[in-house]
Amino acid sequence: MKFEQGFIQVYTGNGKGKTTAAFGLAMRAAGRGLKTYFAQFMKLGDYGEVLAAERYLSTMLQVEQFGLPGFHHSGGSISEEERLAARKGLQAVKDALSSGQYNLVVLDEVNTLLWFGIVELSEILEIIDQRPRDVELVLTGRYAPQEVLDRADLVSEMKEIKHYYAAGVMARDGVER
Repeated sequence: MKFEQGFIQVYTGNGKGKTTAAFGLAMRAAGRGLKTYFAQFMKLGDYGEVLAAERYLSTMLQVEQFGLPGFHHSGGSISEEERLAARKGLQAVKDALSSGQYNLVVLDEVNTLLWFGIVELSEILEIIDQRPRDVELVLTGRYAPQEVLDRADLVSEMKEIKHYYAAGVMARDGVER
């Protein structure tokens, strides 16, 4: 099965659930026989969604991580290692898009990469503009720039109303990671 027309989706906002929504879409696609390439930027490690994809969906969902240990925080300088990891990920996304193997391609946390200045907006806009017509493209992460929103066909904003992080609860295995 292929999409006759793929669309561009953006999941953004300061609330929880952007990556989870993208993985839910990938699972739905797998249920219909569609293959997904999921590039996780700024993440590295044994997140639950990656473990599940490897264990249960390995023929339908390929996940690759292009991050470093830890997480980049605003105000910190951007290392050459961070830039190289992001570049490697962008090249992998371009390869996935041009391969003809995938129906759905996800750039997880790419909007955050843009916000931190780790990659250039022109690079992401080029990927969006050169996406094959029959491929669905999903971009996640806080702070999606207006130029990305303008090119999207669907934009969902996750808004934090209340979060237990404020009470000191850290990320939990199986829920946040």
